[in-house]
Amino acid sequence: MRKTLCASLLCAAMSFTAASTFAAETKWPTRPVQVVVIANAGGDTDFNARTMAKYFTKITGKPMVITNMAGGGGTIAADQVKSAAPDGNTILFTHTGQMIVNEVAGLTEDSFEAFDISCIAGVDKGAVFVSSKSSGLTTLDQLIDKAKAEPNTVTYGTEMGSYSHLQGLMFEKLTGAKMKMVDAGTVSEKVVALLGGRIDLGGISYGSVQDYVASGEMFALGQPNDERNPLLGDVKTFKEQGVDFVMEKPYIVAFPKGTDPAIVQKMADVMKQITEDPAYGEELKKTFKQPVSYYGTEESIALLRKTREEFMQFKDELRQGK
Repeated sequence: MRKTLCASLLCAAMSFTAASTFAAETKWPTRPVQVVVIANAGGDTDFNARTMAKYFTKITGKPMVITNMAGGGGTIAADQVKSAAPDGNTILFTHTGQMIVNEVAGLTEDSFEAFDISCIAGVDKGAVFVSSKSSGLTTLDQLIDKAKAEPNTVTYGTEMGSYSHLQGLMFEKLTGAKMKMVDAGTVSEKVVALLGGRIDLGGISYGSVQDYVASGEMFALGQPNDERNPLLGDVKTFKEQGVDFVMEKPYIVAFPKGTDPAIVQKMADVMKQITEDPAYGEELKKTFKQPVSYYGTEESIALLRKTREEFMQFKDELRQGK
């Protein structure tokens, strides 16, 4: 048994080495690479794509051209890349909120398997559940107690059928709480609604609300990360507070189906080199309080498959909320 295991590990290591060598030898890129981003300029997804592009050029000598294609919850950008030539010159930069939640919510019939996944270039660990001052909720325990004792009295602002909607549904399932889900619009609109007391709670990037948390106008109740992101200050994880709620948002690099595996692997190798550059890590930290994260091709596919399975439990609720 031990010899069989050792032989298997040796074969796996040899296969990985061969794949990496093959990728290193492939003549790619030979021209500028278009990166289609599912979001408008200025947000966290766009920032991660543009930062990747900057260091990609530094390593390969070839530019990445960013094309922002928001709309349809990311389906327009995904369709654009899906129909592009599988020559390695068009990349989709997306995240699980588009690539998996859209399928679960019925916005698209495509799963992540409609693309050739290269890697996960980063993970957004900057989200928090934040409450308004007018809600009177200053701790996670208070939120859970009220939402259980008085169902539908805590108003959770979201975009129905979206990633933040799924966050709320998962939180309810894990705690037994019951909140009133309302469509509060984009992040900026949710911030205004919190300040105006029109909603009690929202799942929002900490960078968008940190000034209000510092001033006492809002309260950060918890971060849904597996481990505490120290860049968010003294905000505890849900797990630290007894709720096993983890919902991080990976940024995915994908090619059209049928792309040369050597190109797919080389992109993953280049991204790994990017994450090893200290200057890259500093940019993530300063701009979006994001620690460096990276998953190779096989790890990424495994993570996406597991995430899809978890999210599919909420298919009916998400589709009703659209």
